[in-house]
Amino acid sequence: MTKTAEPAAPTHRTRRLSADVVLYRSGAALARRLPQPVGAALTRAISRSAYRLLPERRFITERRLQRVCGPHLEGEALARAVLASFESYARYWFDGARLGDLDDAEIEAGFSHQGYHHIQEAIDTGTAPILALPHLGGWEWAGTWMARIPGYPVISVVEPLKPARLFDWMVEERRRIGIDIVALGPDAASVLIKSLRSGQVVCLLADRQVGRGGVEVDFFGERTLLPGGPATLALRTGAAILPTAVYQDGPNHRGVVLPPIPAERQGRLRSDVARVTQDLAQALEQLIRAAPEQWHLMQPNWPSDEDALRRFRRQRRGLHQQPGPVERSPGWGRPDDEDVQAMGKPR
Repeated sequence: MTKTAEPAAPTHRTRRLSADVVLYRSGAALARRLPQPVGAALTRAISRSAYRLLPERRFITERRLQRVCGPHLEGEALARAVLASFESYARYWFDGARLGDLDDAEIEAGFSHQGYHHIQEAIDTGTAPILALPHLGGWEWAGTWMARIPGYPVISVVEPLKPARLFDWMVEERRRIGIDIVALGPDAASVLIKSLRSGQVVCLLADRQVGRGGVEVDFFGERTLLPGGPATLALRTGAAILPTAVYQDGPNHRGVVLPPIPAERQGRLRSDVARVTQDLAQALEQLIRAAPEQWHLMQPNWPSDEDALRRFRRQRRGLHQQPGPVERSPGWGRPDDEDVQAMGKPR
């Protein structure tokens, strides 16, 4: 009896999914095997290539740095600051890839902290805190330190990525370094509430709204949307919101934890969420101003960014119509919380 052949799988899609996973896994494996000085030099070289090849990301980074530092930052000083941002971001990927292979002594030796007592005081109340962070420095190092040294479990929210097998691998990589992951979606809030009440520290990147929703705030001088999740969780659970940043500090990392944001109910939930989120935005500004070149925000984040980027693209199209070499940008996608296409390692 002849067996009926099953329909063939879409070969191009299967190969694409496999290639994506293999690419990122291979990049992470290479980063782990390279001696640190060699990896650091290669990372700098990659970041400088990205600086040259990605004009839109360079343009947005210039706007972001001038927003934080002021319009007086221009010319060569601005160019150096933008390049430093690209180098900082590349280092984030390299350090993150190596975390799982470092022992506890290496993790502890590479990390210092200020304000950690705010975390401990929150945990002692019986409800773990919410650490609200900007996309700055090397926050995963702090999460690994928290889970492995004082031994407090950590959970974070990640936007699901495609292909699914790449996202699954990313989740396993994070769990390998001690950070549990919940996918952004309708069930995330209930998972996080249970986590806080069970003593699991919740880490949320809070300086960029992804998807629908968000709370309108004043952030570095312009109205924009930031996530309302940290404020909503705090108001519903009584958990402390601790503005936190993790800076690349020479060859090491340094965590800074600010005092908790007041998050008591004063009226309607929507009004309270708006008030707490605005207070959080001001605290994030303080943390970012300490090292603006380490702020890895290379996407439009304010309404004026979108308009400026459209004008920039029109100008580039006009230049490309002129004779001469054409600079091409492959784009630099970064689906938040996770950023898999930026520097060769899924986040």
